[in-house]
Amino acid sequence: MLVRVNCATICGSDVHTWVGRRIEPTPCVLGHEIVGTIIAIGEAVAPDLHGDPLAIGDRVTWTLAASCGECFFCHHDLPQKCESLLKYGHTKALPGRELHGGFADCCLLAPGTGIVKVPASLADELAAPANCAVATVAACCRLADPLDGVVAVVLGCGVLGLFACAMARALGAAEVIACDVAPAREKIARAFGAGHFAAPNTLLQTARALSDGRGADVVIELSGSPKAVSLGIEVLRLGGTAIVAGTTIPCEPVALDPHQLMRRMLTIRGVHNYAPRDLVAAMDFLEKHATTLPLELLNGGSFPLTEIDSAFEAAAAKPGTRVAVIP
Repeated sequence: MLVRVNCATICGSDVHTWVGRRIEPTPCVLGHEIVGTIIAIGEAVAPDLHGDPLAIGDRVTWTLAASCGECFFCHHDLPQKCESLLKYGHTKALPGRELHGGFADCCLLAPGTGIVKVPASLADELAAPANCAVATVAACCRLADPLDGVVAVVLGCGVLGLFACAMARALGAAEVIACDVAPAREKIARAFGAGHFAAPNTLLQTARALSDGRGADVVIELSGSPKAVSLGIEVLRLGGTAIVAGTTIPCEPVALDPHQLMRRMLTIRGVHNYAPRDLVAAMDFLEKHATTLPLELLNGGSFPLTEIDSAFEAAAAKPGTRVAVIP
C-alpha cells in the first residue's frame, strides 16, 4: 500500500536521533507519527484494525511497526518484538524499501502493518501522535489495568505523560497525581486530568495522603529519568504495579532491592512500542475526547518538509509539544 503523507509529527525519539543520543542505521527516513491518504493499494490487502475494508482515498494512520504474525514473539502476544520487525522511521533505506519514514512525500506500508482509518472529526496534526505517543500510553494503561478506582501516579508531564493523565482519568482512576521536576507544568497537567501535582520530593507524601497511607496503586513512568523509576517504585503500595515506558535511550542502572520487591509483592512491567490493539484504543480515545481536552496546548507549530531542519530545531526547543511536518 502506498500512502501520500499528509502530516508527520516529530516524536521525542526523532529528536534523540537528530541530536545523536540515539543511533539509527543510515541512510534512514525518520518519522513514525504519520497520517496519510491511500493512493495505491495492492492485492489481498487486509481490512483495517476495526475490520473495515480499505480503499484508495482513505485517510489512515498505522502501527509503529509491521510484524510477520508467524514467529515466536508474534505467537506469544508480542508482535511489537517480531523477529523480522520493520519499524517505520527507524529502518535503513534499502533498494525497494526506501520509503518507510514519515518525513517524505510518500510512505510504503509493508504487509503485517496494522492500519486504522482516521475519523473525519480529527485533524491530521491531532491524529498523527496516536501512532506513537497515544498508543504507547494506551499500552501502559492496558498493562496497568484495572485503573478504575485506583490512585495513579504519572511521572513526567511531557506529551505522553499528559495523555496518560487524561487516559487514566477516563478509565476511572479515583486520583491522578502528576509529577514533574518543572513546577510550570502543573497547569497543563491539571488541564489534562491530573487532580494533583507533586514535585519529586513531595510525591511520596502526596500519594500516601490520598491512599490512607498505603501509597499509589499504579505508577506510570514516562519521564525518561532513571531517578523517576526509583521514585516510582518507592511510592507504590504493597502489591502495586509500576509501568516503565519513558527510558527510550540507554541510561544508568536503577538499584533494586530484591528483598523489598519480594516482601512488597510488586509488579514492574516495561513497555516498548505497543501492540496493534493499542493503536485502536488510542484512536478511539482521541475521537471520544478530542473536544474535551486542550490539545491545542500541545501544538508546537507546522513546517513544510523543505524546512525539516527548522522543524527539528523547534521540536528540540519545545519539549512537551508536537511539531508537525507537512510535505
